[in-house]
Amino acid sequence: MAAWAASAAVLTLGFLLRFSRVARHFPEWASGWGRGAVFLWAFLSVLMAAAYALGRLLSHVVEHAGAGHSPARRRFLGAVRWALLGAPAVATGYGTFVQRFRLSVREQNIPVPGLPRDLDGLRVAQLTDIHLSPFLSLRELERAVELANETRPHLALVTGDLITTANDPLDDCLRALARLKADAGVFGCMGNHEIYADSEVYTQVEGARLGMRFLRQQSALLRFGSASLNLAGVDYQHFKRPYLVGAEALTVPGAFNVLLSHNPDVFPVAVAKGFPLTVAGHTHGGQVRFEILRQDLNIARFFTPYVDGLYRGKDGSSIFVSRGIGTIALPARLGAPPEVALLKLCRT
Repeated sequence: MAAWAASAAVLTLGFLLRFSRVARHFPEWASGWGRGAVFLWAFLSVLMAAAYALGRLLSHVVEHAGAGHSPARRRFLGAVRWALLGAPAVATGYGTFVQRFRLSVREQNIPVPGLPRDLDGLRVAQLTDIHLSPFLSLRELERAVELANETRPHLALVTGDLITTANDPLDDCLRALARLKADAGVFGCMGNHEIYADSEVYTQVEGARLGMRFLRQQSALLRFGSASLNLAGVDYQHFKRPYLVGAEALTVPGAFNVLLSHNPDVFPVAVAKGFPLTVAGHTHGGQVRFEILRQDLNIARFFTPYVDGLYRGKDGSSIFVSRGIGTIALPARLGAPPEVALLKLCRT
């Protein structure tokens, strides 16, 4: 009874913390973690319910398959059922307190047919879905910037969702990102959380003051030796609206055209508009992933087929989708550890 009362209290408080009139009476970290606790508890409850049902089903199958009463079999089934009930708590704890912090550099070659020779081997560092908030500290972001700089990129990209809500420390995030070092500069595009936080204009203006260029339906022509790379960026492309309207005007004939789009679902449209390479984020690599019967199950798959990593079109076009750094809603990662991506263009 006490456990049910405690659960109800956590869920109620977490729900109330979604309202500013309640949240303002708590420190920002407490408000954020209060909301996170609701998602964690809901996630754990679903897993435990599934584990309980699986245990009951297993008991039913085994008991009806055997003949007569067997104390040893009952003890074995009891142990299995307890193990099944404990597994969700272990998995949730691992995703929250271990894998969420296992940031690393992911290197990915991007094969490009007919790539200009002076672009062959070009190194591009990508940071995305930072979500600087109570669930990601400034020190963790600074470590991500350090990892990106250690790759000595020619170009650095930030593909949206710097923060989660308007109360998050956007200025701290921008100052940390301004420490990115790349020969050709730091460029970015906007994510959906820049819309939610009403921070698109401020991010663009303050980013420019700090030496970063956020492209909003804009492009930048970069020279590498005798080759040109045209970098275009668009604001978040909402799935209920036509994708990339007018984006063909951002391409440059004769240049290698690259699109920055937070939403990866634009890939087929981007190819049709003249972009052989798209760099995206948004999905967090699924954030929480389970492999069942060789099927990768995660929420992101309900919204886009481009969840994590490199995808190729039949014409040699590519999109790379990074898992990103931070988390959203559920402060946990399972099967989708955070990353700084290092993309290397390769001539084929």
